Amino acid sequence: MIKMATLAGIGYGTRITLPELFPQSRLLRSSLQTRKTTNTFISISYIPKRSFSISASISDISNGVNDRQVRVRFAPSPTGNLHVGGARTALFNYLYARSKGGKFVLRIEDTDLERSTKESEEAVLRDLSWLGLDWDEGPGIGGDYGPYRQSERNDLYKQYAEKLLQSGQVYRCFCSNEELEQMKEIAKEKNLPPVYSGKWATATDEEVQEELAKGTPFTYRFRVPKEGSLKINDLIRGEVSWNLDTLGDFVVMRSNGQPVYNFCVTVDDATMAITHVIRAEEHLPNTLRQALIYKALGFPMPSFAHVSLILAPDRSKLSKRHGATSVGQYREMGYLPQAIVNYLALLGWSDGTNDEFFTLEQMVEKFSIDRVNKSGAIFDAVKLRWMNGLHLKALPAEELLKSVGEQWRSAGILNESEGVFIQDAFKLLEGGMDLITDADKLLLDLLSYPLHATLSSSEGREILEDGLPAVAESLLAAYDSGELLGALEEGKSGWQKWVKAFGKSLKRKGKSLFMPLRVLLTGKLHGPDMGEGIVLIYRAGTSCIVAPQVGFVTLEQRLESLKQVDWEAFSKVEPVTVASH
Repeated sequence: MIKMATLAGIGYGTRITLPELFPQSRLLRSSLQTRKTTNTFISISYIPKRSFSISASISDISNGVNDRQVRVRFAPSPTGNLHVGGARTALFNYLYARSKGGKFVLRIEDTDLERSTKESEEAVLRDLSWLGLDWDEGPGIGGDYGPYRQSERNDLYKQYAEKLLQSGQVYRCFCSNEELEQMKEIAKEKNLPPVYSGKWATATDEEVQEELAKGTPFTYRFRVPKEGSLKINDLIRGEVSWNLDTLGDFVVMRSNGQPVYNFCVTVDDATMAITHVIRAEEHLPNTLRQALIYKALGFPMPSFAHVSLILAPDRSKLSKRHGATSVGQYREMGYLPQAIVNYLALLGWSDGTNDEFFTLEQMVEKFSIDRVNKSGAIFDAVKLRWMNGLHLKALPAEELLKSVGEQWRSAGILNESEGVFIQDAFKLLEGGMDLITDADKLLLDLLSYPLHATLSSSEGREILEDGLPAVAESLLAAYDSGELLGALEEGKSGWQKWVKAFGKSLKRKGKSLFMPLRVLLTGKLHGPDMGEGIVLIYRAGTSCIVAPQVGFVTLEQRLESLKQVDWEAFSKVEPVTVASH
């Protein structure tokens, strides 16, 4: 059992024992009240002294809440890009809703007016749509429970805050910032939690009216039991318990009239009929305040499920210092949305088998909150890349070809995005692609001609000393006679016939024939199929398909440059230890 200083949550199937927290409350007037709200059973018995004890048990019924449609929400703050952790939270909410035939609601929590921007909101919506996590209600769609931006719901928050004030469950606090700081210092000296002392909790009406008449700024504070504990069953984390003596009366409305986060979230989730709150474990402490507000307003409680954090390889919280962390960054790097959602789902969830490759539809079919792990998950960028390669290869060939052709053109490598050259280049290079953007490096490498760097390497020196100048002389003779270019005009079959005859004339075959030819014509020691590669290089030089800025050296230019090579000088150069290519 986990024991904490603050609260996680109360969900459907929850049994609660509460005191009379607020004697003035008309909501809690009777000596004993038992009621059933949807699938939540609440038993209230009064205990003196503003204290209570709660025992909660939540069961995630396989077909959802008995008499209410499952409704989940993802509520991002538009203060930056969509983090992969937020994307995973959205994914788990989406999968749970779809697996239960429920609704996935998107709500924008933009009460941080200084940091929230329209650009960030648009980026978050764009990333969610790109991932395929379509929402049923929210911005751009609407719904019966709107508006779906917190900044447009202020009147609702004020209405419920006034309701709590009238019932005596919140009170006005006129403490200045200096007074509050002094309370913290006193608590620190006594080694006590930094909680509010309750100075204005027992103020008389006359004292309150006197401050109001002076125009003294005030906040709304919620009356919290001074004693008691809470024990619940989180859908992911299991049984968790908290003591309440470390909380203190907390603010629900600031002195500027703006509601605080926990009050907004509670009112929003309740009035939007959210049945299951699936969110990151860093929100676990917030649930204490939220549960008290739910109870005070008479709202039915949702079930809570707190998902573990995504960790870096060093087991610290994943952050920018570990590399790319936002969905937008991975999109720009060439990752597929289906690969990202597949990988994020595996950070804390499995279907109980060794399978790792899933489409979004398959995950909906297999998803269960019971199989979400409460331990932190390590984000492995290498595995994400591998996963992307699987999804890339699973794409229909025509779709992948089109994407690669468009990538080559948009990257400024080729002047066209379709045609025979693109088809042949794709066929030759696709095996080395895990990302669409890998196609750029592969093609640029094919088109490059680093002859001097290769000949200066230790591995290149071996080829040089194995009669490379003599092979070059014969190759240039075949070029000058038109024999080589004529063979290449016929394509790969023409090349194969020519190279066989060329080998016989030099009494070379196998590696002793192909290695020097590869070095002379491609400038490299290694690469894809040499015949197909050289035919492509030849075609690239005769079709003008390669963009000028690439600095492509055509096959004919390469052969002409071989005529200028001083082979004796190369043999005297001290080779480098590692080959450049």
